Amino acid sequence: MATVRLSFSPAPVHVRTARLVGVAVARRAGVAEELLDEVRLAIGEACTRAVALHRQYGLTDLVLVEMSDGGSYVVRVIDRAPIEAGLGIAALPPDELVNKSLTDEALSVGVGFALLAGFVEDLQVRPVDEGIGTEVRMVWPVAR
Repeated sequence: MATVRLSFSPAPVHVRTARLVGVAVARRAGVAEELLDEVRLAIGEACTRAVALHRQYGLTDLVLVEMSDGGSYVVRVIDRAPIEAGLGIAALPPDELVNKSLTDEALSVGVGFALLAGFVEDLQVRPVDEGIGTEVRMVWPVAR
């Protein structure tokens, strides 16, 4: 099992790099060619979400991305924003996501979850073990 770790400062310009690396690792891992666009879009959304949360809370901590190719292709995107920020909006029903009282940043995080759910069948969003931040975990099948 190979693991690739990438960390970047929370700037939107670095999301493209994470997408490119993620697709390259997915291709090498054996993810089907027809799924690579979904992988690219999902990694982009997860990283954009993390960058938005870091910028919303003024965090300079690095966004972490970990890609591994064990029995399947697993991508983890980890932010360091307060857990309630990263998880709270995920629990809102879609009709509440159009509530105008939500901030642009919070709304973009919620929309990101909706898009991620459309791109990834095996998606988990959970607090990280250290107690600060959330992890977006995405899994795709590989053909060996």
